Amino acid sequence: MDRLFQNTNAYWVKYSGYEYRSGDDGNLYILPASGAKPSVYDPMKDAGALVVDALNVGRLAMKQGGGEKALQKAVLGFVTKYGLLGFMTALPTTVEFLNYDAVYLPKNHFIRDETVATKDYLSLYYPFGKPDIYKDKEKVQWNVSSDEYKDMSVLAVAQTFFSEPIAVGASLMPNYAERYDWLTEQFRDWGSMLVSAFLFYEDKDKLDEFTLDIYRKGVSAFGSRAPTYHVAMYDDRPKIVWDFHSLLLTIQTMFGFALTDEARPLRLCKHCNQAFIAGHPGAAFCSAECKNKYNVYKSRGKKKQDADD
Repeated sequence: MDRLFQNTNAYWVKYSGYEYRSGDDGNLYILPASGAKPSVYDPMKDAGALVVDALNVGRLAMKQGGGEKALQKAVLGFVTKYGLLGFMTALPTTVEFLNYDAVYLPKNHFIRDETVATKDYLSLYYPFGKPDIYKDKEKVQWNVSSDEYKDMSVLAVAQTFFSEPIAVGASLMPNYAERYDWLTEQFRDWGSMLVSAFLFYEDKDKLDEFTLDIYRKGVSAFGSRAPTYHVAMYDDRPKIVWDFHSLLLTIQTMFGFALTDEARPLRLCKHCNQAFIAGHPGAAFCSAECKNKYNVYKSRGKKKQDADD
């Protein structure tokens, strides 16, 4: 996997703080906090930690009695650490959707319509102020000199992503927001996928065929979105460069490869039930601490059973 994704265009932006805000449409959104400063980073440098953190938020979202406050805190914590997922550029068939009057959408959990007017699609992500984007004849223009980008750090981000499709840069601006229920649904999907795969392999000798088939269908429902790529010259040789254009697609792709990695598989800790990337196929615990705690609890349970007998 390291060689396959040796050359990537996956740089993303996170702000120094995020906040929840209710929109006029009644939905709860997450967006950069007022005055928060952006910074550019490469999520591929520690893609394993990124995937595991997303899965553990998903595991929390799956819990029936986990508590909404705990989930909101976890989602906000993830976004603060890594940035928003970038639904706006991840969902359409092309990241260049601003060049067209309508946005075309493959089947997804968030928007049922196959086509949405571009201006209506943009409004889904800018409930508190739209970006200064307009069409000059046939070419889409982005006015980054307006008052909305007067902060030099924000302007620097806009300039950093100037060569990218306009929608990518616009999704990294301080007025871009994502719905909380969409975020939790996406995290829940990832968590459910891991649980389905894990339980299938862990319990396949104990479960009936009907239950196994449910797990098979859960794994086969894995999203089919794939990154695009281009060929560029590196060290006088042409090489493939992967274009992710959203944090969501970065996580989705890396999760898919991690899920199918037989040498270092994704697992759920036998003690704390948290996701982790195992150092070897037989690893059952995320840490030595969890292993020790599990053995202590197991030993205490056996002693109690012996005393009861």
